[in-house]
Amino acid sequence: MRHQRYNPDFSFVVEPEHFNKYTDRDLLQYCLGATMYMPGYKDFLEKILDNSMPGLTTMVLDFEDACPEERVPEAMENVHTLLAAVTDAVDSGRLDADLVPLIFVRIRDLAQFKAFGSKLTKKEARSLCGINFPKFNAENGYEYFAYLLDLNEQLDEVLYGMPIIEDPEVAYKETRISELIGIRKILDKYHRLVLQVRVGGTDFSSVFGVRRGVDYSLYDIMVVRECLSDIINVCARNNDYVVSGPVWEYFRAPKELMFEELPKHGLEDYLMRRKPMVNNEIDGLLREVILDKANGFIGRTVIHPTHVKFVNALMAVTKEQYDDARQILGTGGGVVKGSGGNKMNEIRPHTNWANKIYNRGRAFGVIENEAAYIKLFAVNE
Repeated sequence: MRHQRYNPDFSFVVEPEHFNKYTDRDLLQYCLGATMYMPGYKDFLEKILDNSMPGLTTMVLDFEDACPEERVPEAMENVHTLLAAVTDAVDSGRLDADLVPLIFVRIRDLAQFKAFGSKLTKKEARSLCGINFPKFNAENGYEYFAYLLDLNEQLDEVLYGMPIIEDPEVAYKETRISELIGIRKILDKYHRLVLQVRVGGTDFSSVFGVRRGVDYSLYDIMVVRECLSDIINVCARNNDYVVSGPVWEYFRAPKELMFEELPKHGLEDYLMRRKPMVNNEIDGLLREVILDKANGFIGRTVIHPTHVKFVNALMAVTKEQYDDARQILGTGGGVVKGSGGNKMNEIRPHTNWANKIYNRGRAFGVIENEAAYIKLFAVNE
């Protein structure tokens, strides 16, 4: 798999690297990008086999919120069938292994996880990257990861866990920090199995009866912003874990993405000054991803296929950022003039930033400058 396949003619300064579920975790955790959720009962097999969505690199087949409880048995059977069929297609040569997306399932609870895992075969596990744990907290987390470890050992396969922090105990100020510290202890115990930490912005909003509008960001909702800030503080310090951004709820598929004339200024100049670019729904998404990057989130959950390329395009890094990162990582200490001669690179304080930028560049590619973001996503698939 490789990011930005939807625009095969784009010229990168440094091409995105290829990856699959067996890629070293230190890089793979940066590679998920736009992670699209869909009901577990939906038949998505032909779309995978036909590579009909070249921009999609990560998908979650959902047994929880997107799946009515009465359809869970049907969804589980569908996912078992899909995983086995993808493995068979790779083995027979019908499907190039490099075109298999990272596939996850989101379970409902521990009992349903064990019901799914008890029927999971080694063949199916070859095409499964991991499990998403909804409403992950300091009480249920140990059991989730303990059973995940058992599956890894039973199947002799690599299956990662992705906790979703969205529990009311994290939303409430009086319990948030103790809950997050408890969650952090679980993550540290099972560190090698944790691929990413995910967050539930919609669930946090629900606790307070609020919902962001299309014209502003989740970061404008103060109580939700505080939750996200503390999750980053506890989980992402020193780049210990990659934390992905929450879902953007609005979508309106643009009929045409070929601009008559590409904007001549940087992406942020347009979006942060609220100059129209694509449409309200996509412009809002782009603004929120810009704020994700500023706050240390990597990738995000998406619920509509039109969002995938916009999120993944903005995860690419500019040549100036990449050059700064390489300079910082290749210098022993002190302070040096950065790329472009417009900033200082202080080696020790900027090392964590440099590692994050360098790995994002490996995963999503390096582009010439900010204007190139628009050239990257302004194509019709």
